[in-house]
Amino acid sequence: MVATALAAIAVLVLSPAPVEAAQRSTSTKKSAKVVAAKRQAVKKPARRVTAPARKVVAKAPEPEFDREGNPLLRSSAFLVQDLNSGEVILEKNSAAVLPIASITKLMTAMVVLDAHMGLDEQLVISEEDLDRLKGTGSRLGVGTTLSREDMLRLALMSSENRAASALGRHYPGGQAAFIEAMNHKAHALGLHDTRFYDSVGLNKGNVSSARDLAQLVSAASHYPLIREFSTTSDYSVAVRGRAQQFRNTNSLVASPDWQIGVSKTGFINESGKCLVMQAWLGDKPVAIVLLDSWGRYTRIGDAQRVRKWVEAILPMRN
Repeated sequence: MVATALAAIAVLVLSPAPVEAAQRSTSTKKSAKVVAAKRQAVKKPARRVTAPARKVVAKAPEPEFDREGNPLLRSSAFLVQDLNSGEVILEKNSAAVLPIASITKLMTAMVVLDAHMGLDEQLVISEEDLDRLKGTGSRLGVGTTLSREDMLRLALMSSENRAASALGRHYPGGQAAFIEAMNHKAHALGLHDTRFYDSVGLNKGNVSSARDLAQLVSAASHYPLIREFSTTSDYSVAVRGRAQQFRNTNSLVASPDWQIGVSKTGFINESGKCLVMQAWLGDKPVAIVLLDSWGRYTRIGDAQRVRKWVEAILPMRN
């Protein structure tokens, strides 16, 4: 009897209670549902919410001409002159005296060529040619040796500041004598609004007027090397044993729509973007001077507007 009773008690103790068994069963079902839900979430990626497409509104092109048919130029001072007759075709603020930046290099080239120094002579870039005023860089490192001819070409075509500085420094008497010669040449040409303080154009004291610069461009057009070098679109030269490709700062010289005899660009903050050219428009040599242009491509855009306008009006004047 005792043994039977003890066996019955053991069975009661070891067997799970009905309530606990039910709870475990419910818990197991819930776990299975959670796992199934997670698997379902993995199978179905979250739905992307796409923002509504923005409407692109086409910007109307800026007008090139006013109601009277005159070109709308963004340069603050400009002059367009027929170099055969001297007639001023178009102008605005042409007597304003403004900084001219690297337009200076046209005068630098004329003074170098007037001195009849050897074009094959080797010139060396030195510490004195580094830009301490504006901090501009150059691929012509200190110690670079190039002929005077190549220095002149790079100064006119690619507006190389160190090349222009070296040209002035290797003049008889050095930079001081060279700058004096530049100002003497300006006076001889009748450029009364023009003054130079360096051979490069980084000094904001280098100033002129659009009226004077038309005369400067005309004078420069009489130098074959200035015509050639200032309108070369690109040029490769060995710099310290490695070939370096240089390009013209005026993209128009490579355009088949233009016939350009002389070209020079310029820019410092004080001058804005400048461009002077002697170009053939309507079979006539025309001086185009654009000073203090704003916007990345404005001086080029202004030149294009001038060409369209001049070629349209010149036949009517003949």
